[in-house]
Amino acid sequence: MSPLRPPRSPLGRRFGHLVGAYGLAALTALLFLAFSLALPDTFPTLDNISAILSNNSVPAFLALGATLPIATGKFDLSIGYGLGLAHVATMQLVVAEGWLWPMACLVVLLGGAAAGAVNGLVVEYARIDSFIATLGTGSVMYAFTGWITDGARIVPGPHGLPAAFTDLYDSRFLGLPVPAFYVLALTAVLWVLLERLPLGRYLYVIGANPRTADLVGIPSRRYVVCAFAGSGLVVGIAGVLLAAQQQIGNPSVGMDYLLPAFVGALLGSTAIRPGRANAPGTLVAVTVLAVGLAGIGQLGAQFWVTPLFNGSTLLIAVGLAGYAARRQLHRRRAEPRRAAP
Repeated sequence: MSPLRPPRSPLGRRFGHLVGAYGLAALTALLFLAFSLALPDTFPTLDNISAILSNNSVPAFLALGATLPIATGKFDLSIGYGLGLAHVATMQLVVAEGWLWPMACLVVLLGGAAAGAVNGLVVEYARIDSFIATLGTGSVMYAFTGWITDGARIVPGPHGLPAAFTDLYDSRFLGLPVPAFYVLALTAVLWVLLERLPLGRYLYVIGANPRTADLVGIPSRRYVVCAFAGSGLVVGIAGVLLAAQQQIGNPSVGMDYLLPAFVGALLGSTAIRPGRANAPGTLVAVTVLAVGLAGIGQLGAQFWVTPLFNGSTLLIAVGLAGYAARRQLHRRRAEPRRAAP
């Protein structure tokens, strides 16, 4: 047996924890400072900050929604298709069917939760890998999107959409876009759910070791289905907000948000609580991505830089998430050995 490494000093452990937990938040601040110095007339302005918050609220919702299945060790690749379906369904009910917008939104939210529950049932009871299962259900959602729209856009009449509906996205609070406060509220709800309630602890146990969860009596299948249903509900909310933002039904819009959502969710598992998916970390990750993309865009980067940035960040995020998880597991295994002598 190899000799045990000497334990690090409390100060070293504290510094390592701070860097691991809050390094991404510090990077966000440094990026904002760097772009502000490079673009002093445009970047640090209230208009630019409002635009960043407004443009990234829907990706933030999707990333937070993807966090729930990731906490159980599953992945929901249907969130992009689900966003497109919720988006066009809202427009279809309000514009073509003449429904009152609150009723249309409620039906879309319930439909999103139901679609997420179907994903969970297929993954858990049909025993299909979550990548393949959600890719298949996402294709079905995309088919429904095409059936609803017949491949064409849904355009409101001359009177447009109800003002109260568009105000869901266009209104402001304390001088900032109100969708930013929706994101903060959802982050707080998921933080309480995952960090302070038994449900969240069960999801983390299932994600860490499903066999252990079964041995201690946690009904893994039920909680995984609940995680997917919660993700579907969040996707439904994002679809409603996207409809209020774009004010036109576009059947192909959802897939543009899939990659940024997963980048934010996976990169978020390396921040605040490194090694596991968490809502505050996801919010920090979405923020650093938003600041980075806004900065390089204003510096005049070409259109292909955005997918390059998202793809590269996804690879880095997956690598860092795996490293953080292995490091946490190694630390847990090392503590009993150090305590044994």
